[in-house]
Amino acid sequence: MELTIRQVAARAGVTARTLRHYDEIGLLRPSRVGENGYRYYDADALARLESVLLLRDVGLSLPVIADVLDRRADEAAALGAHIDLLEDERARLERRLAAARHTLDARRTGRDPSMRMMREGFNDPYRDEVVDRWGERAFRESNDWWHGKSLTQRIEWKRDTDALVAAWAEAWRDGAEPCSDRARALAARHVDWLRAIPGTPTADGDRERSAEMVRCLGDMYAADPAFADTYGGAEGAAFVRDALHEYVRASM
Repeated sequence: MELTIRQVAARAGVTARTLRHYDEIGLLRPSRVGENGYRYYDADALARLESVLLLRDVGLSLPVIADVLDRRADEAAALGAHIDLLEDERARLERRLAAARHTLDARRTGRDPSMRMMREGFNDPYRDEVVDRWGERAFRESNDWWHGKSLTQRIEWKRDTDALVAAWAEAWRDGAEPCSDRARALAARHVDWLRAIPGTPTADGDRERSAEMVRCLGDMYAADPAFADTYGGAEGAAFVRDALHEYVRASM
């Protein structure tokens, strides 16, 4: 059985324009196109459309959905990254909600709001560390940049970040040396990743402070157990640190 584009649109609750767009970007091809130019969809195409709509409804972007359905990305990993970001966003909103309620209650009772409560509610939890290391402007610009992203953009950024971290861990497990071509390529990729974050010395093009930042980040990855676990443990984090230091020495 085949359905026309209008029949599919009516049954799926989408517009024919949406289906044409999915065809144009390669996300959902019709089973065939008739001599009259009409698109027709068979059972396989309808099953794929059902998957597209399900993943779209939970917030995945169309490029991510295409990667998942074409087996270029793992569905569980994509959904896991999406859930992590939703959890982060929920925690941020809960902090703001608690601060707003505290302020409202204080106003109603004639008390002054607690500055600690206000600060915890409306500031990013990493603010103090970023300000101490890189200054107030670095925090403000990077914070505005991050919170200005849509949820889809945050998911894509996290996916790219996770891929970089996984590549570091894989290189270490494969026995790559910090001064190897593979490690240098990863370090260059890491610096490019930093360069995309406004407010950082790398984004500003400050060569001296960029080198300092990359060295300090490498040290932090190795010294902080949370970061070390991300890179496969203490030895993996030490490999990342040494590779970043070597890249700074040779290329920055």
